[in-house]
Amino acid sequence: MYHIRLWLTSFICIQLTDVNVVIRKIASYLIFDKEIVQNGDHFNIKTLTTFRNYQMEFDVGKEFEEDLAGIDDRKCMTTVNWDGDKLVCVQKGEKEGRGWTQWVKGDELHVEMRVCGVVCKQVFKKQVLD
Repeated sequence: MYHIRLWLTSFICIQLTDVNVVIRKIASYLIFDKEIVQNGDHFNIKTLTTFRNYQMEFDVGKEFEEDLAGIDDRKCMTTVNWDGDKLVCVQKGEKEGRGWTQWVKGDELHVEMRVCGVVCKQVFKKQVLD
């Protein structure tokens, strides 16, 4: 489990994806946790908040339809591939250049989100579970 530590310019990315203004305002106050379970090339990534949770389950290299209901209420065709030690996601849909890259460095999970030429960064600190 990773707990959000640093959130840079993410509000801009949220705005560019046409997320409802009320949801954007709520999101600016939320604390995010990420839970990532990997089994070979199969991933289950959960983004957890006190407001709303989102789950993304996929196999690396296989395109799938991603339903972003509750986020920006879009569907897009998504593919996630390895680029060295980084997972790179490309989301094809209404917004150009949309996707994310994430990687682990030490006890931190780094996430870069992209949409319409803007890059937003999040850093999560690994949480030690008792």
